[in-house]
Amino acid sequence: MPLDYEYLSKTIAALTEGEDDAVALMATVACEVHHSDDRFDWTGFYRVTSSQMLKIGPYQGGHGCLVIPFSRGVCGAAARTGEVQLVPDVEAFEGHIACASSTRSELVLPVFGGQGQLLGVFDIDSDQPDAFTQADADAMTDILKTTFDAVK
Repeated sequence: MPLDYEYLSKTIAALTEGEDDAVALMATVACEVHHSDDRFDWTGFYRVTSSQMLKIGPYQGGHGCLVIPFSRGVCGAAARTGEVQLVPDVEAFEGHIACASSTRSELVLPVFGGQGQLLGVFDIDSDQPDAFTQADADAMTDILKTTFDAVK
């Protein structure tokens, strides 16, 4: 059964209404998204903590990498370019960082605050190859924009 993004969006909106703290929002989104679909093996945020550097934020699943430079991996590419990274096969992505050896595909979305500032990236990993579609990317982009628009 396909993921009901409309229901997920409404649930996240209800849980985060009036909240403008980025970390609280990240924790709630990571939890809700992680438990919404069996394809999602690891779900979490990497926060911009200094120039060209991402550091682990709230997540669900096994351990993640602690630090990722903008210059490395799928998460770094999303932060560096400000564009969604839809990766059907992580082995084919040059410079992929294997935080978990079970990861086969990945969807990484840049996360912007209400003033257009890059807050970090939202990383969804799957142990299934080619697990994500453009529809997943579009729906998650909308959820993130709506949720993090309150962060100034």
